[in-house]
Amino acid sequence: MSTNTVKVGDVLIGGGFPVSVQTMWKTPLTPEKDSFLNEINDLQNLGCDIIRFSVPDMDSAGYLGDIAKESSLPLVADIHFDYRIALECIKRGIQKIRINPGNIGAAWKVEEVIKAASDKNVPLRVGVNGGSLPAGLRDMEDKSAAMIQAAEMEMEPLERLGFKNVVFSLKSSDIKATVEANTVFSEKYNYPLHLGVTEAGPLIPGIVKSSIVLQELLSQGIGDTIRVSLSDTPASEVVTGIEILKASGIKKDGVSIVSCPRCGRASFDTHSFTRKIESVLYRKKKRLSVAVMGCIVNGPGEARHADLGITGSGNTVVIFKKGKIIHKTTTDRAEKIFVEELEKL
Repeated sequence: MSTNTVKVGDVLIGGGFPVSVQTMWKTPLTPEKDSFLNEINDLQNLGCDIIRFSVPDMDSAGYLGDIAKESSLPLVADIHFDYRIALECIKRGIQKIRINPGNIGAAWKVEEVIKAASDKNVPLRVGVNGGSLPAGLRDMEDKSAAMIQAAEMEMEPLERLGFKNVVFSLKSSDIKATVEANTVFSEKYNYPLHLGVTEAGPLIPGIVKSSIVLQELLSQGIGDTIRVSLSDTPASEVVTGIEILKASGIKKDGVSIVSCPRCGRASFDTHSFTRKIESVLYRKKKRLSVAVMGCIVNGPGEARHADLGITGSGNTVVIFKKGKIIHKTTTDRAEKIFVEELEKL
């Protein structure tokens, strides 16, 4: 089913537009906006499309408003408990507001937020969280059904007031409940869906859970924007989201990285080298294949397909293109030469 289109800054969500990648800021907002703006630029270079910030009080709303004026990416204010903070964020030009139906309060408070968003043409995300459902739904045995009911409860005032500029999310830390809730919701409604697993956990468990859920849903054409929730950095969330889209065949551009796991034959530290050049690789938007191999067995032989590759051969580091060796150098010069060749592509 084709979904409605929602515009968040310059990013279009739904309506068949490319699936966007989001992350969430990990620290409290402060008046020092320059450090925030620098990090936002770095995340944009990695491929991030939208960044969400927790806004717990009026001071934070002011800080976020100041950042939004100069941000290179659209920002989302994450609001819990106090509807007045949402109103302040809308007033200050934040590009999107996320509210939770389980804790925003009385119906009239939600209506005030909807009316203010409508007046300023600011989209909302109704974020249903399996761990903070409204009273009366928390004890339901079927968690996916409970999340859908929570979404429908919040949908009622939106539709009554004719507000369609909205994205829904139905997230849980339970993989099965998250998949079921989003599958059923997508069959019933044409609102764009923000996908993710809440409280997914540390880096490796979080990546595994998120990959399972997102692949299952995206492969069915469900989902318009994603956020990989990790107990790790925003950069890790962005890179993971992009890699999931690539592995799912949804995202075609950017660098595909092939690197060997390393073994006793290795004469080149693939682990360290890959970490050093990752940020450079993710800034490349052109569709490329890059190989980082530990020994001459894997590269350039098994990695002859790569647009650019690097491997070890005894005490020498070999750089190659499409299986053809173009440089033989030393470990201390390898990174500089490799990056120079990458920039030529």
